[in-house]
Amino acid sequence: QDDRVNWLRVPSCDFPSEKQANFLLNNGDILIARTGGTIGKSYLVENLDSAAIFASYLIRLIPLSGTNGRYFKLFTLSPGYWKQLFEFKVGTGLPNVSATSLKLVEMPFPPPEEQSRIVAKVDELMALCDKLETQQQQKRKLQNHLRQSTLQALTSTDSPKELQDSWERLSGNFSHLFAEAEDVNELIFLLKDLAVRGLLAPEKSDKPDLESIMQSCTELREDYLARKLMRKQKAVSVVPSKVSFPESWMIQVLDDIAVVIGGVTKGRKVKDEDAITCPYLAVANVQRGYFNLSGLKSIEIGSHELEKYKLETGDLLLTEGGDWDKVGRTAIWQGGVENCLHQNHVFKARIPSKLVANEWAELVFNSNVGRDYFAGASKQTTNLASINMTQLRSFPFPIPPYDQQLEILKSLKLLIESCEKLLEQYKQKQVVSERLVTSTIDSLTGIVTPQQEASMKAPKTELIAPVRLGKTQPTSKTKAPLATLLTRHNGEMSANDLWQRYGGEIDAFYAQLKTEVSHGWVTEPTDAKMLEKEVEE
Repeated sequence: QDDRVNWLRVPSCDFPSEKQANFLLNNGDILIARTGGTIGKSYLVENLDSAAIFASYLIRLIPLSGTNGRYFKLFTLSPGYWKQLFEFKVGTGLPNVSATSLKLVEMPFPPPEEQSRIVAKVDELMALCDKLETQQQQKRKLQNHLRQSTLQALTSTDSPKELQDSWERLSGNFSHLFAEAEDVNELIFLLKDLAVRGLLAPEKSDKPDLESIMQSCTELREDYLARKLMRKQKAVSVVPSKVSFPESWMIQVLDDIAVVIGGVTKGRKVKDEDAITCPYLAVANVQRGYFNLSGLKSIEIGSHELEKYKLETGDLLLTEGGDWDKVGRTAIWQGGVENCLHQNHVFKARIPSKLVANEWAELVFNSNVGRDYFAGASKQTTNLASINMTQLRSFPFPIPPYDQQLEILKSLKLLIESCEKLLEQYKQKQVVSERLVTSTIDSLTGIVTPQQEASMKAPKTELIAPVRLGKTQPTSKTKAPLATLLTRHNGEMSANDLWQRYGGEIDAFYAQLKTEVSHGWVTEPTDAKMLEKEVEE
């Protein structure tokens, strides 16, 4: 693994001494896997201090005299080697390559001195790559610390004004703090937590109409009891909340706001004449903020039970349990599946009042406020946790005035869109950087690296460095289009004009410029810059 062999883990065997000469390994030998998932992988035998033989699923290559073993090893890592290897392999389920096929692989074979120089240069460049990787890791570590400190400052704000100041500092340094989508997801989750705490909108003195909210819930519950769509439930009391909310908000048990109903149990016997088959949501279908409807299963229920278990648009679905981080996972049902039900491991919460937005309730349950409550209230075993209906009905639910709920949701949406826009801009810059690096490597090696098409608009660039004619004059038979253009324009042009008159792609222009600079036909620009311009819609 990783070009290393752990000799302590290599098994031993009895092998006839008269056959050992054909299978004994020597320093400088190269072993190549001939079959399976590791086909083509190679290992250069070095620092061997005890007798060892190789197994039949390996092919040994013995480099000829004058061949640098490490140069040979480098070739087995090159695209040219792998391209030929896959052309010679046979089999699909268990691919393999034979020694006869390996003999047909062609490799460049420079003089021994050149081989040594190539190996030394690769070692030098790999050491540089290792150094750069270490620097990147250190940068990433520092970036993580800075981001955590910035996010901590964000969570410590006590007012929308402080939050605005912290947000401006964060957005202004976005590229220095965030490098991956997971980093931005962490920020978005934090913003949702701030929203639930009331920090995304100015505090108001108005209080929610709690009496009207509770009255709507009572009327719906009494209707369900009268129609036997649910059983009478024991009264619950609010669990004290450790979270600080604005003074104008009300904290009330979920049971006073929503009617919570359990789902249909699998494995029940249903009378054939009364049975109907319906699709149902299981725990795996309910994700945090959305539904995964792939693999939706069906279940038999009595036709008279359809109204009890059937989902309606706007219903909140909450998971009963699973892994500890899945408890209370919530999404709003938006319809789209006819007569869809919910399993008994998925709770349904229906909020009848128009003064509590379903989106607000979903946000609360999926935020740290909700997750912390479910984690503390749940029954936990090894890697598993669950809540019961009483614990869910006892949830201390924060209720801002309805207009403030909408204001908070709007502010959160704008902030999330801003995060996603900043992330997309960062990704586009990464794509441009990767393309420039690839172009540079291509121009140095002469090997064109395939590039994946990106669904983005490439930014326009303007080259603002002057380019001058060099001291060496190309011959009449030499192809020097840039030097020719410079000669026609008194020996100097702006890089942008030269590129436009050259007529090729920017990557081809840079490659040609590098070639002509190396021959002295063009003077190397010392202050070259690339100015990025806005993309026109």
